[in-house]
Amino acid sequence: MMKKLSLTYRFLRFIGLNYSEEEYGDISLFKVIGKFFGNIYHALLLSMMNWVILEPINPRMLRPFLLRRLGCKVGKGVFIGDHVIVDENHADHIILEDHVHVASGTRLLCHQRDLSNYCVGDDYAKLGYKLGIIHMKKGSLVGMESFIMPGVTIGEGAIVGAGSLVTKDIPAWTVAAGRPAKVVKEIPQRFSVK
Repeated sequence: MMKKLSLTYRFLRFIGLNYSEEEYGDISLFKVIGKFFGNIYHALLLSMMNWVILEPINPRMLRPFLLRRLGCKVGKGVFIGDHVIVDENHADHIILEDHVHVASGTRLLCHQRDLSNYCVGDDYAKLGYKLGIIHMKKGSLVGMESFIMPGVTIGEGAIVGAGSLVTKDIPAWTVAAGRPAKVVKEIPQRFSVK
């Protein structure tokens, strides 16, 4: 049995905005307008992240500053490479602790379709989303062109190799690589000789 759409949803569909209640939950025209203007602000911030003229200060000053304006929690001494893409509508789900390095071209994704009840004949476009926090702990590094999926914690001092797809937590002081990323090495302790 089809659920009757509210007047707001019918109006939004009439003007060409086909939001499904399953996908977006309760939505109003005011929320759509607010999101529109919020996205313009976010687009301006994101465009500033790659201004070539500011390249000497971009990775360690400008980009971390702009990510904070988007809602990310960014610690001290963070390095953000060029063309890093964050999940701008869920930037508040990204935590980058002190001295984290995110290399060029990396994507930080905080939402994905919830496939837990997806079955033959279902409409993929009507599936809801599940959100997850991305937490990069102190001194961790993600290599170029990697994807970090929702709900992942990258442990302190961990290194993720270039081009990796991180779908699960990476333990502290390890090196992980691949698609999906798997631990390939443990980082040894340095013992001092007295």
